[in-house]
Amino acid sequence: MSDAPKKVVLAYSGGLDTSIILKWLQVEYGCEVVTFTADLGQGEELDPARRKAEMLGVKEVHIEDLREEFVRDYVFPMFRANAVYEGLYLLGTSIARPLISKRLVEIAEETGADAISHGATGKGNDQVRFELAAYALNPQIKVVAPWRTWSLTSRSRLIEFAEAHQIPIAKDKRGEAPFSVDANLLHTSSEGKVLEDPAEMAPDYVYQRTVDPEDAPDAAEHVEIGFERGDAVSIDGERLSPATLLTRLNELGGRHGIGRLDLVEGRYVGMKSRGIYETPGGTILLEAHRGIEQITLDRGAMHLKDELMPRYAELIYNGYWFSPEREMLQAAVDRSQDHVTGTVRVRLFKGSVRTVGRWSDHTLYSMDHVTFEDDAGAYDQSDAQGFIQLNALRLKLIAMRNRRVGG
Repeated sequence: MSDAPKKVVLAYSGGLDTSIILKWLQVEYGCEVVTFTADLGQGEELDPARRKAEMLGVKEVHIEDLREEFVRDYVFPMFRANAVYEGLYLLGTSIARPLISKRLVEIAEETGADAISHGATGKGNDQVRFELAAYALNPQIKVVAPWRTWSLTSRSRLIEFAEAHQIPIAKDKRGEAPFSVDANLLHTSSEGKVLEDPAEMAPDYVYQRTVDPEDAPDAAEHVEIGFERGDAVSIDGERLSPATLLTRLNELGGRHGIGRLDLVEGRYVGMKSRGIYETPGGTILLEAHRGIEQITLDRGAMHLKDELMPRYAELIYNGYWFSPEREMLQAAVDRSQDHVTGTVRVRLFKGSVRTVGRWSDHTLYSMDHVTFEDDAGAYDQSDAQGFIQLNALRLKLIAMRNRRVGG
């Protein structure tokens, strides 16, 4: 094949599917394969991925700890926008894909590869996210997506291919896996198999990061989160790096059963899918960020942010992190965070997180103006009469017209 890739950088997890893809690339194209495995805080040992890639004949194995970059440059900018997809989903899988694509493209350039490859299926969103990001960074890059082209369309065929090429198969992979899991420092996502019927409650064993809220501690826990220009920087007064801070919030949220979500979402490719998400630290972070914005962000800016947020979230969900429109929105969001600095106290209790206190040197909250006691002239209540009359004028004119002509 004249357009066949000569050298491919594969996003490699070390699991059965990507191991099969690795061998398939070697067999189908006779090409050299470079593997890239990203540590995004998925909580798995990555050395087995290195050993497995080397066993399959890979000479260039890249394993990178990207946890700090992931939280600092992707998760935190997204949380400045309070981004939530379809009102509920905190975009844990979506926000990881542009970083992985970025490194795939960079490693391809560093190693002289002419193509990249991923293990996303032709039914999902991830294929779109990986490839839109890759093309935005290198419009000449080739992308090999085996699930859209090969004949290994069933679990039995995958197993047969693996056995034929001496690819180790974990015993639990010989049967139907109960569900598929994607994890990183922000969340855990589970979907497929036992979760495909949205009428059926998800089994308890699906949840991996959070205790059942009913089994969470009977005593509430209070935590103080410090912010600077919209980003969380400390927990209970201790300054922490972005990844360390999110890890700590995950531990707190997981212990209290916070951040569980059972969602049927609208995929970008058109179908509905059901997923179980666990985002313990992110759920706390979102509540705390909105808490500090309540006293530091002007009403006009806050309301405009809330109007823009669904569009921003949709761009991330659909794979447009590196698009000019996302960058334009990010610039507006970041400008809004100039004074979003201060501390929020949240209460964690049996699956819930609530803001119970917030304070800041940048606050717009004035007790002199809102007090029910004597405000010493800070606010002249008689000014409200003219304000109301001016704002009521158009409503009065409409009412007068309707009385005159009916309607």
